[in-house]
Amino acid sequence: MSGPRIYTEFPLKPGADIALNDQAVNHLVRVLRMSDGDALRLFNGDGHEYGASLIIESKKNASARITSVLRSDVTMPLNLHLGQVISKGDRMDFTIQKSTELGITHITPLTSERCDVRLKGERMDKKLEHWQKVALSACEQCGRNTVPKIHAPQSLADWIATCDSERKLLLHPHNQQPLLNTDSPSSVALLVGPEGGFSDLEVVQCQQQGFDGLLLGPRILRTETAALAALSVIQYQWGDF
Repeated sequence: MSGPRIYTEFPLKPGADIALNDQAVNHLVRVLRMSDGDALRLFNGDGHEYGASLIIESKKNASARITSVLRSDVTMPLNLHLGQVISKGDRMDFTIQKSTELGITHITPLTSERCDVRLKGERMDKKLEHWQKVALSACEQCGRNTVPKIHAPQSLADWIATCDSERKLLLHPHNQQPLLNTDSPSSVALLVGPEGGFSDLEVVQCQQQGFDGLLLGPRILRTETAALAALSVIQYQWGDF
């Protein structure tokens, strides 16, 4: 079944009519100029994609009638948690978007000694809401039916102290262990630092919490490049690539 893919927060099941929000109505009716009865696809993060037909009620209101379950995602073999020190500008958006496409399960924005971005109060709430929307849009585009969780920002120290992934990797050339020589874990935490890197003290603290070094070749990668390169390697070695 063809048609645009739209995210909704509502429970979905065949036979149900689902109201579409203003953004979806504008995209479907005004931008794509779809007509009453045209096909579309819906997902809500439950792991399934649903076929639906568009019901145009007025210029500003429309709903979707669920007709079928089109497909269901296979459970991902690897729980991937990215701890990413917050980067400036649109680099964080880029990292979240592409990490979602690569199959990330959780993303926790972090602050560290050399992090230049500080978020508090209402500004943090708005940024967190924005990042979750970036992940949702990436799911719409890539055909993914489960939505990664964007957690509230934490300090580096707090995150590494509570991280309980089976394998913990830090993008830094210390105590490097070849991935090929390790049994496949069920969960992996990947820690990526800021533009200025981690301080020596932070690296020691990560080591004390069980993080092993991961070095991606002889070149120094930008923070947004490093995260995506590492996730691709991990998915190829232990995941669903």
